[in-house]
Amino acid sequence: MRLFNSDYYKNMGLAEIRDKVVVCERLSFEDGIKLFECPEPLAVGALAHMVRTRLHGDKAFYVVNQHVNYTNVCVNGCIFCAYQREEGQDGGFVLSKEDIIAKIDSAALTPREIHIVGGCHPKLGLSYFEDILSAIRKHLPKVVLKCFTAVEIAHFARIEDISTTEVLTRLKAAGLDMLPGGGAEIFAPTIRQQICPRKSTAEEWLKVHEEAHALGMKTNCTMLFGHIESMEDRIDHLVQLRESQDRGNGYTCFIPLPFLTENSQLTIEKPLTGLEELRTIAISRLMLDNIPHIKAYWVMLGVKQAQAALKFGADDFDGTVVEEKIGHEAGATSEQGMTRTELTEMITGCGCTPVERDGFFNEV
Repeated sequence: MRLFNSDYYKNMGLAEIRDKVVVCERLSFEDGIKLFECPEPLAVGALAHMVRTRLHGDKAFYVVNQHVNYTNVCVNGCIFCAYQREEGQDGGFVLSKEDIIAKIDSAALTPREIHIVGGCHPKLGLSYFEDILSAIRKHLPKVVLKCFTAVEIAHFARIEDISTTEVLTRLKAAGLDMLPGGGAEIFAPTIRQQICPRKSTAEEWLKVHEEAHALGMKTNCTMLFGHIESMEDRIDHLVQLRESQDRGNGYTCFIPLPFLTENSQLTIEKPLTGLEELRTIAISRLMLDNIPHIKAYWVMLGVKQAQAALKFGADDFDGTVVEEKIGHEAGATSEQGMTRTELTEMITGCGCTPVERDGFFNEV
């Protein structure tokens, strides 16, 4: 194939990188920058597709899952967030345990995975979350509970005046299986100070995930890109995740999240192009050699772009979702949910084989 030809990559200035990818040699920070600077994104995408195919063949995974957002009240007030409300502000809400069970029961399909995240509410104690997990676990004993970002875990610890490890231990006892990857945003401290100054630092975020790994829990990880960060910031973020995985081997999937500008207070001079989204997904696959899966999160990318991402290094299409609030508050134009049939048709439509999974990527 022309795009894999060594002469082609030599002309692109990527001959050494191409050779490293062929023999599964780890790419450096400098390699990552070269991939962003390459004038031809299809060349970068072809390398990522080589790796994705080596790992997973033509499989594209999906899950029957359900998202539940328990509150939008949050003390952090991140400048980029369109979802957050202050306590007492119009539009603010908190779901009860009964509300959450009712939402789960209203879904057309029984989920294999439930994804629960929300704002950092100033008054919700840890017992609220333990009760929710216990109730869902009793209601659906086999479901994978993937709940609460590292930022939320750190917030619970501050409210209760206990360690994050103790929070994780108590939540695990109540039924928690995994942590989602949210809250990572971008690790660069100067950028983080501008977009989310009250949120947990990168070091705190990584610490919580590594504590979860030490307790035997798997987690996901994310990167929010396309705002005021540089390509160097993106590569630094990916390298820090890779180093964290080297230490604990607990990350299951990486989710690159394109920044949606529509309802944000953050002004962006040059919004992301579609090709820049795909290039970043491809580079994520190439840099994260120790994280097995890359998600094409159709909620944030849009379905057609998520399909394209399956040819740029991604291997997971996420799932049925049912109802998603955070991305849609920010301006996502995708549907709130998808059926199993729609998911499989989207996957087969771009030449991949759909494979249903559970929350741990076990094929079902």
